[in-house]
Amino acid sequence: MIRRSRLILGIGVLLIAIFVMLSISLLSDDEESTDGPTHAWSYDGETGPEYWDEIEHLGSACGGARQSPINIIECFTENVEEAVLNFEINYAPYTKIHDVLNNGHTIQYSFERGDFVVYNNERFDLLQMHFHEPAEHTVNGIRYPLELHMVHRGKHDNFLVLSIMVQEGLSSEPFQFLEDYLPLQEHEKKVVHAGYDLNQNLPEILDHFIYAGSLTTPPCTEAVEWIVFKYPITVSHDQVSALKVLMPTNNYRLEQDLNDRTVTLHIVE
Repeated sequence: MIRRSRLILGIGVLLIAIFVMLSISLLSDDEESTDGPTHAWSYDGETGPEYWDEIEHLGSACGGARQSPINIIECFTENVEEAVLNFEINYAPYTKIHDVLNNGHTIQYSFERGDFVVYNNERFDLLQMHFHEPAEHTVNGIRYPLELHMVHRGKHDNFLVLSIMVQEGLSSEPFQFLEDYLPLQEHEKKVVHAGYDLNQNLPEILDHFIYAGSLTTPPCTEAVEWIVFKYPITVSHDQVSALKVLMPTNNYRLEQDLNDRTVTLHIVE
């Protein structure tokens, strides 16, 4: 009887131990699924853009066929009447900037809800804008010293990004306003909560290219409509330099293959 009791007790302890081990294992799996990638990506070395598809977890599209950025060659684009696509920019004169962040990859300004664009009768709400130095997209093989991305999200978790090229020239008052909140240390965030007229960041001539692509950083999601303005805006050399020293050197991804995608040119009269 004593031996039988000890056997039952031993089996009970063993079952409890197995249950605890399984619980710990399941908890670890759940934590891994919500923590995201375990490897940090960068713009240099073994974690640079050419390795993004390898270092990211399953679900990354960085090796896909509809990737961004691209080299836009105007003579190979198709002309489309602007009215066909119903593209409208709805930026208020005093958009509220919530905060500015140095996330280690770029300088990013996040906005309070309210501003949006309409594309193909779908509303895309403005989320944030950030910078790449030098530009990621090239136009007729020209790489500008700076590119501004204004990121919008639709109701289906699809994105629309306005891309604005920046060249050195006259000083820009809107850029000076943005740089008044700099410098920032890496991963530092400042609350801004101030009004800003985003329309001043748009080129005077709104002719633009449109193509289907991806986010230009991991996970390189291929659910992005790109609207790349043909003409650049200008900022001073000092204003470009002020951003350059705060971001990783050459925080841009090289051009990706077009892979039979169509790029359209839209002339705004």
